[in-house]
Amino acid sequence: MKEDFLRPPQSVAEYGADAVRVIGILSVLVAAIWSTPTDAGILALALPALMLPRVLGMRGGIDLAIGLIVLIAAASNVFDLYRTLPGWDLVVHFVCTGALAATGYLVLSRLGIVTAQESPAFRPRIPIVLCTVIGLAASAVWEMIEWAGRTFVTDEIFVTYEDTIGDMAMGGLGALAAGVLVAVVRLERHRPA
Repeated sequence: MKEDFLRPPQSVAEYGADAVRVIGILSVLVAAIWSTPTDAGILALALPALMLPRVLGMRGGIDLAIGLIVLIAAASNVFDLYRTLPGWDLVVHFVCTGALAATGYLVLSRLGIVTAQESPAFRPRIPIVLCTVIGLAASAVWEMIEWAGRTFVTDEIFVTYEDTIGDMAMGGLGALAAGVLVAVVRLERHRPA
């Protein structure tokens, strides 16, 4: 994994993904200096998800897509788009949870917990089920974090029952869609034998 992280980019998509990571880091610094600690914290929460595709050696296009999705999700919170654009919250939960579920599947694969995509033992039904479970679990954890943030940090965080259920449902559907994608599209770069 260290080799993947330190490997120089070799395609336009990989350069783009690295640029998104730099933007993510800079956005945390900008928010820390010129905005609120809450905004800086929200953007900082996105950093691990921006770095993980690089560490895992994901294909450039997938790495770039995940980075953009995660950065847009965090920025949407900072710029209050979830409250001002009707339905935007649900779209982002669908897409972002799907991206994180696919990444989670690759993490489990790298740890030897599930079969790698390139293995002859790989069965397409496994990522469909597992990504959905990962996405639903991640959605539940995220909603708990939102609740804790509103309860213990600031009442600026929007939390209602309908919002929570809608977010979790869309996250689950996005994770299911990601599972279908993982069943048919290779996530990792080709590795020479």
